[in-house]
Amino acid sequence: ERAIARHEVREIEQRHTVDGPRQDRTLDEEDDVVIIYNRVPKTASTSFTNIAYDLCAKNKYHVLHINTTKNNPVMSLQDQVRFVKNVTSWKEMKPGFYHGHISYLDFAKFGVKKKPIYINVIRDPIERLVSYYYFLRFGDDYRPGLRRRKQGDKKTFDECVAAGGSDCAPEKLWLQIPFFCGHSSECWNVGSRWALEQAKYNLINEYFLVGVTEELEDFIMLLEAALPRFFRGATELYRTGKKSHLRKTTEKKLPTKETIAKLQQSEIWKMENEFYEFALEQFQFVRAHAVREKDGELYILAQNFFYEKIYPKSN
Repeated sequence: ERAIARHEVREIEQRHTVDGPRQDRTLDEEDDVVIIYNRVPKTASTSFTNIAYDLCAKNKYHVLHINTTKNNPVMSLQDQVRFVKNVTSWKEMKPGFYHGHISYLDFAKFGVKKKPIYINVIRDPIERLVSYYYFLRFGDDYRPGLRRRKQGDKKTFDECVAAGGSDCAPEKLWLQIPFFCGHSSECWNVGSRWALEQAKYNLINEYFLVGVTEELEDFIMLLEAALPRFFRGATELYRTGKKSHLRKTTEKKLPTKETIAKLQQSEIWKMENEFYEFALEQFQFVRAHAVREKDGELYILAQNFFYEKIYPKSN
């Protein structure tokens, strides 16, 4: 897989450098853009990413999957340096859309002049854990033939919680907070109040837009309106219901009220849910100032500002 990936990269670089030396190539401001989608597992990330793949040729940008060993979301210090250098200086891959299961990385720490645009999607923490629990056992309809790590385990999520199993323990809920918190050690200390507050700070100050799985179409609509260079045509593509944009975990059984209530007693759930509610409120705030509803349909508002009293007056 790595050999194939290197071959694909060489082909693209050759296409871009055929007319001159690589170092002499300059980018238009519109093309000098990188988006990083550090996707949280089981939040509809594959559905959204497939839209980016389907649009990249038409909208003329590159999509790159960040494949980390064993899906480890924390990079080594040396890999952080390599990654930041690639993303910021790899002109052949700009404009670029990077996606992968990695935690937030602060590019400013590395002295770069232009930071990437971060986006993400999060999900109700219990729904996300249930989906991931069954995904590990039964897979999904996207790659049905692939054998999953827990395949053969028939125990339901309710049975797991009742038995105090490790795969459904409250500690497994601690994922969305550290993904947004980043590469600090405290981010990965389960139940850290500091990590929660840092995740909130990053969501507001470092992310362009964070949507929620339950309102994915609205998230896509806002991205298309704000970043048409990448997402022109995304809303219609999502609405057409192509199979590539739909991914469902098979054999999933909804948990009982008793199971949900038991998990909700955990301080970890309370913190993850606080973060989810915080993200949801922010997303709804952004949406409320960007769209209006008419006859049951949402539509994007036109430009609502203009310039006046421009001085000095030209002759």
